Amino acid sequence: MKVYPIPMVPGPVQVPKRILEAYLTQYGSPDLESDYRDLYLQTQTKMQQLMGTKNQIAFMTGEGMISLWGSLKSTIKPGDRVLTLGTGVFGYGIGDLARSIGAEVETVGFEYDETLHDWERIEAAIINFKPKMITVVHCETPSGSLNPMERLGELKKKHNVPLLYADMVASIGGVEVRTDDWQVDLALGGSQKALSLPCDISFVAVSSRAWEVIREVKYPGYDALLPFDQILDKDDFPYTPHWHGMAAMYTSLNLIQEEGFQAVYQRHEKLAENTRRVLLEIGYKLFLKPSAISSPTVTAVNVPSSTDWQTFDNRLRAEGLVVGGSYGPLAGKVFRIGHMGAQSNQELLDKALKILRKIYQQL
Repeated sequence: MKVYPIPMVPGPVQVPKRILEAYLTQYGSPDLESDYRDLYLQTQTKMQQLMGTKNQIAFMTGEGMISLWGSLKSTIKPGDRVLTLGTGVFGYGIGDLARSIGAEVETVGFEYDETLHDWERIEAAIINFKPKMITVVHCETPSGSLNPMERLGELKKKHNVPLLYADMVASIGGVEVRTDDWQVDLALGGSQKALSLPCDISFVAVSSRAWEVIREVKYPGYDALLPFDQILDKDDFPYTPHWHGMAAMYTSLNLIQEEGFQAVYQRHEKLAENTRRVLLEIGYKLFLKPSAISSPTVTAVNVPSSTDWQTFDNRLRAEGLVVGGSYGPLAGKVFRIGHMGAQSNQELLDKALKILRKIYQQL
């Protein structure tokens, strides 16, 4: 397998040395030793601070899709109504997941180069459809967009929608997240984005209302949230915990706290803005409409019209730079720069932009 010296894919991201060292440490048996329970509690406390929540957090072994699937299957039964807000591949995809488990799904859709707006249309859908759950993606990585959450939370509360489900995998750790203020009942995260870990830990901040629903549904699968209900008051965990992964997660959260939450968010915002400014100066065209909100963690760029994605990607790789392609309707049309977590780094971005300038001039 070839390794590239300038990794700028939007996850899994480059893993810092201190986090890697957590994986190299030998631990005991996590389901038998109190040290692991203490680590779980300490990690939950730090994650609650990062996510702006007092809700219990379930940490599960597996990449981000574990939390996406598990949260749906733990709270939705066939026939339940789910209102999906779609602005990109993952937003629309959550609606497909809900349909696959028998939910009645209605979608309020927007173009892939837009972010949530037209709140009157969204509110009308809530009033008329009366959903049990609203689903949304905070950061749509295939589009490089960031959906506003505050107004959505107000509508959820105003119309007494039982559950708000939010995919925050690509925003937690790089963007300020206010789970409780935004009325989010199921706030989904993953380790491989701005937290700068391998893709091995998935987590969900679960509100008290969501726990009530979880106890009613009683979904029994491996990805079920029910076994994590008041997990620290129980004698054991539902399956062998990933001690190395949790130690790495704890280390990642320590790194963020040491820098300071606001300093981390400002670094991501500043470097994202600088990246987009330089790309425009070179001649690249950004994918999102100017009216859309760009994410501080990822930038989506149109592949230059003078080439195709495969040729463009090969030329970047020949220079030591690897970026991300995109998915669905954007496949082959858009490439993405992941300036999140450890990759929100000025020196790394300068190298990447130098190569992107060189290839553009050659084209």
